[in-house]
Amino acid sequence: MPHSRAAIPTIKGYFYQFDYYILKLLEISNDSDTVCIEGIEDIDINTTNETIAIQCKYYEGTEYNHSLLCKPIQLMLEHYANKLRNGVCNNRYAIYGHYSSGQHKLPNKLDIRFFKEHFFSYSGHKIHEELELDDNKLTNFIQNLSIKIDAPSYEEQEKQVYDKLRQIFSCSDYEVDYYYNNALYEVKRLSTIKDENDRKITKKDFISHINKTDVLFNIWFMKKKGTSKYCKSIKSQYFTKYNISSCERFFLIDCDTSITDVEIKSLLQIISRKWSKLSKREPNPFCPYVYLHNISADRLIKIKKLLQSDEFCFLDGYDFKGSDFLVNSICKKATHQNGIKLKIIDEKEQIDNILSFLSITREICQFYKDEPFYENMGHKHIRIFIEETNNINGII
Repeated sequence: MPHSRAAIPTIKGYFYQFDYYILKLLEISNDSDTVCIEGIEDIDINTTNETIAIQCKYYEGTEYNHSLLCKPIQLMLEHYANKLRNGVCNNRYAIYGHYSSGQHKLPNKLDIRFFKEHFFSYSGHKIHEELELDDNKLTNFIQNLSIKIDAPSYEEQEKQVYDKLRQIFSCSDYEVDYYYNNALYEVKRLSTIKDENDRKITKKDFISHINKTDVLFNIWFMKKKGTSKYCKSIKSQYFTKYNISSCERFFLIDCDTSITDVEIKSLLQIISRKWSKLSKREPNPFCPYVYLHNISADRLIKIKKLLQSDEFCFLDGYDFKGSDFLVNSICKKATHQNGIKLKIIDEKEQIDNILSFLSITREICQFYKDEPFYENMGHKHIRIFIEETNNINGII
């Protein structure tokens, strides 16, 4: 007996919404604006001045009828009324849908009478009256609602997404599939996050997340050429400078379970020795920052104790037992006199605060195992794949 095809339109509808979400992210002009999936509506575009809540639907085999818009518009009207009760509503709303036919049924100009008759009333109920919205408020809502029922087909919209990706990444027809698959993966990841605030993302961060060609190349290089040649190649590319310039350098290290505390301590001391300048003659002394990823708090304390037992001076932003983290404390200038050789960052969330506090040039070197665990496009950022943490010794 053949399998049922009933679920195919539903699945296609989800992918249509995902493609639309990708397209909206790629099209926004302000990198700091965000797009949220499954917020007020299917897709919310958040700017500094307003939020546009968009209902996105794909009815490939369905003729348009006004009844299809009743429920989404009524829910938008309820949201609008609730916002007004709490003060002011700066939201705009949009219906974006594709239908097989029937678009001619919707007039080009929609007045308040039409909305009351076709969208605000159902089964004897008049939702605008139940929400206590007068004609002035309804007119304002209608003016801030756009309805598009002739949206492009699934295939046409997918082509728009591909064209936009080619434009942004200047890639070939062969390469664009890679970026598209990454974009879909990122949308899928965002859509399953419970907290709505965490389902928001900026265009800048979205592009950073899907632009991972260097990740694939590094993995391929290590598998093809072997660990030793890979490490030598990375060292030659990034770590052969003899006269390192004054700079705030951040080493972000993905720690696996096979590396010991003593080996981590030794690695930190090597990073400090090679990427610090603390002599009396140095006019602008400096030392590196290090963040150890996937290390428990207890294990990090043990590593700090090992450094302390070697009389190795470091800062971590905590001035006394029980104190809060202070960004100005960890950013204290290292000098020959105070002997500060390293700055250890306890939590990933502290990195952005430190980068913002500093004023001179900042560079980030991230060693990751499975995938990069920290994103920041505001500074020079090198991402280096490693099979295991001890690979770093052969690189630096």
